[in-house]
Amino acid sequence: MSWFAAVSGKRGPSPQFSDAAIQFCLTIKSLFGLALRQTTGFVQSLRALFGLTWAVPDFSTLCRRQRNLDVQVGYRRSAQAAHRD
Repeated sequence: MSWFAAVSGKRGPSPQFSDAAIQFCLTIKSLFGLALRQTTGFVQSLRALFGLTWAVPDFSTLCRRQRNLDVQVGYRRSAQAAHRD
């Protein structure tokens, strides 16, 4: 998985972040029920925690790019029902 997008060769600026990077951020958003600004902050915290120096997509980039991506979060059903006491 590449975090940064390859140069497209088309006119205009190429996207800075790959679809996989946007998909990762939107998956985090979906899993934790976050807003886009919160998602950006959470991913920045993860990046700092792991000592990475990569740039993180800002909320406007996520908003614009999520229109063209389908976020698919896989899940497995539990064998037992979850009960709260």
